[in-house]
Amino acid sequence: MKSVLSQKHFHDEKAAYAFIEKRVWANGRCCPHCGVMDRSGPLKSKAETEHKVRIGVYKCYECRKPFTVKVGTIFESSHIKLHIWLQAIFLISSSKKGVSANQLHRTLGITLKSAWFLSHRIREAMRDGDFAPLGGGGGIVEADETYFGKKSGPVPEKNSRNKEFIKRRGDARKQKRAIVSLVERGGRVRSFHVDSATKDNVASIVVNNVSKEARLHTDESRLYWGAEAHVASHDTIHHAKGEYARGEVNTNSVEGYFSIFKRGMKGIYQHCGEQHLHRYLAEYDFRYNNREALGYNDEDRAAHLLKGIVGKRLTYETVGKKNAEKAA
Repeated sequence: MKSVLSQKHFHDEKAAYAFIEKRVWANGRCCPHCGVMDRSGPLKSKAETEHKVRIGVYKCYECRKPFTVKVGTIFESSHIKLHIWLQAIFLISSSKKGVSANQLHRTLGITLKSAWFLSHRIREAMRDGDFAPLGGGGGIVEADETYFGKKSGPVPEKNSRNKEFIKRRGDARKQKRAIVSLVERGGRVRSFHVDSATKDNVASIVVNNVSKEARLHTDESRLYWGAEAHVASHDTIHHAKGEYARGEVNTNSVEGYFSIFKRGMKGIYQHCGEQHLHRYLAEYDFRYNNREALGYNDEDRAAHLLKGIVGKRLTYETVGKKNAEKAA
């Protein structure tokens, strides 16, 4: 049995361009500058010059501008070869808990800074654009919150004189990053990094992401009190009393998701700036939503990721230079 990574588009640049073009331009070649379809052709070098045209360059007959399949995607302005990008995409999408920038740096033979930036671009492509309500048709949706890592700085509070001060002791959860996740039983997950886990924030997430026909399962947390007003029914499990399942009522799926997320973040990535947490959540959501139990193998998952590369370009300035030095 041959390795998946032995396929030609993982090693040959021309084959890599053809592989990407087939997926991005499945309905016809589109100029990213003017939007005209099928009015372009391969750019040819002039007879009097010895310079060869780069692989995959086309010229639009409408706006007369050159372009490649990289324009308007996560690959734009990247000097890393496309076949290296495809290797990175496959490695990240096929792993169970992620691949660190250090590992990509060693495996792909690129700098650590490039590996860190490349991995964030790939996570951006993993962000889901499907906002259809979960639990339609009376399905079960499990909701839960967790806390991971410390917030970027001390959390200021106000005293009786309305002046801010830093509280050093008290509820440790206020000093940690709050995450709320919704898991459709046997289906998809949707995760959110919130400033703080409050009833208002949780209610907003439930209203905007859960179908009114859904049956909501949560633990006994007060954060979910009143949630029954937005769904068909709301059942709770009392963990404090040692109850973890009552018939089909449980939160095992969402807790299993948190388990994978936390093991990956602690064991693989180790360092994560709060401003990047939403992308790491997108990565774990993506793998969960395209897991083997839903009919996706490693190649399917990587192919599905390529559907999200258009219109999600990140720049190094946007992501933050300082964070590359702390890459994991």
